[in-house]
Amino acid sequence: MEFKTNTETIPTSELIYSGVQEQSVELDYILPDYYPDIFRLVRCELSPVITDHSVIGDKLTYELRCDIRILYCGENGSVLQSVEQRQNFTKSVDLGKMSTPTEVTIVPKTDHVNFRAVNKRRLDMRGAVSVRVTVCGETSQQVISDAVGMNIQLRKTPVEFAAQKLSAEKTVRISEETELSPSQPDIVNIISVRAKASPTEDKLISGKLLAKGSLDIHVLYSCDTPDGGGAETMDFSLSYSQIVDIDGIDDGFACTVTPQVVICDISPAADSSGDNRILRCEAEIRLVCRAVRTSTVMLVTDAFSTVYPCENTSTDIKTQLAPEVMHETFRHSSVLATGENVPQTVYSVWVTPKNINSHMDDDGRTLLISGMLTYSMAARDASGTVTMPDRDETFEEKIYLDRDTSGCTVTAEITAAEVSYNITGEGELTAKSEINADITVSSGASMTVVTDIAVDDSQRKQRDGDYAIKLYFGVENEDIWDIAKRYSTDVSAVMEENELDGDRLENSGMLLIPIVS
Repeated sequence: MEFKTNTETIPTSELIYSGVQEQSVELDYILPDYYPDIFRLVRCELSPVITDHSVIGDKLTYELRCDIRILYCGENGSVLQSVEQRQNFTKSVDLGKMSTPTEVTIVPKTDHVNFRAVNKRRLDMRGAVSVRVTVCGETSQQVISDAVGMNIQLRKTPVEFAAQKLSAEKTVRISEETELSPSQPDIVNIISVRAKASPTEDKLISGKLLAKGSLDIHVLYSCDTPDGGGAETMDFSLSYSQIVDIDGIDDGFACTVTPQVVICDISPAADSSGDNRILRCEAEIRLVCRAVRTSTVMLVTDAFSTVYPCENTSTDIKTQLAPEVMHETFRHSSVLATGENVPQTVYSVWVTPKNINSHMDDDGRTLLISGMLTYSMAARDASGTVTMPDRDETFEEKIYLDRDTSGCTVTAEITAAEVSYNITGEGELTAKSEINADITVSSGASMTVVTDIAVDDSQRKQRDGDYAIKLYFGVENEDIWDIAKRYSTDVSAVMEENELDGDRLENSGMLLIPIVS
C-alpha cells in the first residue's frame, strides 16, 4: 500500500541577539566670549537617540546621537543661559551569524550624568548611556500536515501563525516656523524641548499605506522680564501625512505604524522687527511599519499505524501572530513642595518615566507596572532665583486587560501625556499627571510537531491474541488518542463504539476497544 505525506513550511521566530552596550559621554567645554561667566549651575540633561541603523552580513551598525544641554545663571542676572552640544557615536554589534533580521529594536537610555564648573568659563560633564539591542529573525521548518496510506492514524492540531511578514521604514522631515503670541515675551534661550509623536491613523489605499499623525511639542524658553529673568512655555503641534510603499501588501494584512521621534531641534529666530519671536523647528520622525498576514493550518503532532510499526521524527516549533497593541491610561499625583519651599512662580512641570518594569499576574489578565516617575519643574523662588528641581516618585499600577494573555509576551511602554499643577489651600504644590501605557501583546504557539513518519511495511504488528474487541477501564480525563494508540486501533472506532464525544473521557468506566486492521 502506498504511503504519502503532505508537508507545510512554517515560519518560526528566532532570537538572533539580545544584549546591552555602554557608551561614556564626556564634555570639556570652554564658554565662547559672548557668554556670561558662570555664577550658578542649574541643570544638565543628556538625551540619547538612535538616528540610523543597518545590518550587513553578521554585523549590526547603529548611530547614537547624544544631545547635551547645560543650564546656568550668570553673576549679574537671573536669566538662564543654555549651553548645547551634540556628540555622535558609531557602534557595532556582532550578531554571530549571517542573517536578515525581521525586527531590530535599539533603545538608548541615560544611566547617569554629573557636571561641574571647573572655573567661571569652563564646564565639565561626565555621563553614561546604555543601549539595549534586540535582533529577531525568522527561520522556516517543514512539518507534516497530512498523511494517507498504511493504515495511518493522525493526531492534528490547528495552528494559526504569521504566514507572511512585511516591513518598511520611512523618515518624515518637518520644517516649520511658529510665532509667539503678542502677550509672550521675547526668547533669550531655549531651555528644554519635549516632543512626542501621537499615535497614527493608518489606512491601506491601492496597495499603499497612508499614515497620518502629529508631533506635539512643548518648548520652555528663558526670557527677560521687568523683575528679572524668567521662563515661558509654548505648545504647538506639527501634522504630517505620508504614503509608505510596502511591496506585496494588500487588504489581507494587519498593519501597524509606530512613529519614533529622531530629531526635534528648536531654535529662536528674529521676526521682521529683529526681535526673537519666532521658533524655528526642524523635526525628523521615523515611521516603523509592520504588516502581517495570518494563516491557519492543521499540523500533525502524533501518528501511528494500526497495522505496521511506525516511528516519528518530531521537533519543537514556535510560531508568532501579529502583535496586538492596546492603549491604556492611568493617573498619578505628587506633592512637589510644601510651606516655605513652594516657589513663587511655576513656569512648567513635566514627568519622565524611568526604570519601568512590567509583568503579568498569575490570572493572565492583570498587568502589573512599576517604576519611577521623575517630576521636574522650572520655577522661580521668593529670592527671584530660577530653579529646576527633580522629585522621584515610585509607583505601581494594575491594568486589567480584556483578554487572557496566558502564554503571551506582554510589554508596556510608559509615557507622560499631560501634567497639571496647582497650589492648594493648605499651601502645597501638587501635580497630577496622566500616564499613557502602550501595551503590546505578542502571541503565538509553542508545540511539538511531526516532521517525518517512517512506516515499516515489511512486517506487521504482533498482538497478544486473536480478538476483535477488548475491555478496558478508562480513567476520567484520559485522552482517547492515547488509548487508541496503546491498542493500535482506530480512534474514531473507539469513539463510535462507546458513543463518546470529545477528546477525553468525561467519566471513569469500562470501554469497548474494537481492534481494526
